[in-house]
Amino acid sequence: MEAYEYCRRVTQCASKTFYWGSSFLPQPKRRAIWAIYAFCRIIDDIADEAVKLTPAKGHLSGSVAPRKALNVWRLSLERIYQHKGFADGPVQQAWSDMLEHYPVPLRPALELLDGVEMDLTVKRYQTFDELYSYCYRVAGTVGLLTAPVFGYHDDTALAHAIELGIALQLTNILRDVGEDAHRDRIYLPQEEMASFGYTEKDLLAGVMNEGFCELLRFQISRADNYYRCSQLGISMLSKDCRLAVQLSSTLYRRILDYICLNDYNVFTRRAKVPLQAKLVTASTQWFLHQFPSYARGSH
Repeated sequence: MEAYEYCRRVTQCASKTFYWGSSFLPQPKRRAIWAIYAFCRIIDDIADEAVKLTPAKGHLSGSVAPRKALNVWRLSLERIYQHKGFADGPVQQAWSDMLEHYPVPLRPALELLDGVEMDLTVKRYQTFDELYSYCYRVAGTVGLLTAPVFGYHDDTALAHAIELGIALQLTNILRDVGEDAHRDRIYLPQEEMASFGYTEKDLLAGVMNEGFCELLRFQISRADNYYRCSQLGISMLSKDCRLAVQLSSTLYRRILDYICLNDYNVFTRRAKVPLQAKLVTASTQWFLHQFPSYARGSH
């Protein structure tokens, strides 16, 4: 189906790490995950680039205000779930087909749109509670969207799916501190910056002092905790998806390692996992998936 191929290309171009993980899924589930990711990516671009996806042609255009573009997507999704047509564009077509096979809920998709809309007006977060609300909407919801595709045998898996989404978003925030600052966006909680003696002026100027390094170590530790908690949910997923989710989680978690290896320079150096490290990680995770006794430390 051509619509899924479009979603595949969007996924491959937007996130090499996520695309890598998805390659370990069975084809039907892989296509559904591409459809979900393409939707998330395009919606995020509306806020980040002040552009919209032209539904009829499936390409980006700056002709419509971002808020209006988000409303167009809300209406489009509602039409799809009401079975009132799906000819708006390739992502919508893929979603319409996906829903014939997987019970992906509408509400998290609408909540994701609400989260992206926050980026149009909210540029600072005073507390972590405020930031968590944003992270849930733009990333925790993705866990709720993908869980029905992966399949799960325990509803507790949904809470862990949200935790993984939060971990991934916190990783994005830490990796993109400098890039976001250029857009006058600061996602690090203001009160936590103050507790480490690091000011907004410092961040916008790209100052890397001891206070900043301590602040990032604190944030990395928090993200780590969400990764650890989320791992409990992987065994609750269908067996044919566990390796893909584990690999995606592990590779994304390694971005935090490279932030540390870059001496916390998130202003002029982008933390990314090299291809060789991805290959080693993929091989290791595949082996542990095939021989779980080694993962438990037995022989």
